[in-house]
Amino acid sequence: MVRHNLEYPKDIHNTVNRYKHQAVYSLTTIHTIINTTPVLHVSFTPSPESPFPVILPMIGQMGSFSHPSRDLGDPLDCYLHGYVSSRIMNLSRQEGGKGLPVCIAASKVDGLVLTLTPNSHNYNYRSSVLFGYAQLVSDPEEKIWAMELITNSVLPNRWSNTRLPPNAAEMSSTQILRVSIHSGSAKVREGVPNDEKADIENEELLNEVWTGVIPVYENFGKPVPGPYNRVSVPEHVRVREEWNERNERYAREAAGKDAPVAGKKKEAEGDD
Repeated sequence: MVRHNLEYPKDIHNTVNRYKHQAVYSLTTIHTIINTTPVLHVSFTPSPESPFPVILPMIGQMGSFSHPSRDLGDPLDCYLHGYVSSRIMNLSRQEGGKGLPVCIAASKVDGLVLTLTPNSHNYNYRSSVLFGYAQLVSDPEEKIWAMELITNSVLPNRWSNTRLPPNAAEMSSTQILRVSIHSGSAKVREGVPNDEKADIENEELLNEVWTGVIPVYENFGKPVPGPYNRVSVPEHVRVREEWNERNERYAREAAGKDAPVAGKKKEAEGDD
């Protein structure tokens, strides 16, 4: 059975206007970027009187408590972890209706794209933006489920390899936000440098300026024991060479692809 690649419908909030050919609306692509980015940036309006929006670095993951078997290509909520009395939690507590309107952003740099002129320098990158409504998670089972989801996003199976369950003080000081997603979009840039035709035909310039891509990728190092650690490095903490290899492979492959061309729609991950 063929599974359709679901997309967020375009609206005034999520439609990409600049470099439309790099836009992706695939749920799989957008949710994958969110779930593989260690720090998300969450923005909201603190009050009608404030002239400035607020942006917070937070830890979060896409998931569905009511449908836990859903994968990243399905409609999901975004769960965010924070302190119980932080401003975003207090505002969400006071907000009625759908919840506190928030934007969630994630960005990954995959390469430094070095071109003939300063103006055409670029990054190979993946970025996602989600628009939604944040509400406090009040159900104890959903809260524990979300805490496990987020903890295991830091390191798979970490939750079950710690002291469990969290004690009363930990549970009371921790608050989870569930963001119901209204819409989202991504922008992805992969490829070699792309200079103006006149510059590419300038032999003197070609002989003077190095052009190309420097791949950029996350690399997980060897674990360093803490001062009171008494345990040998367990399997779930060992260096995940496959992660490093995957990250490097993506960055290097992106560095060798054709430069993005306006008018050619960016394919979503998982598309045939």
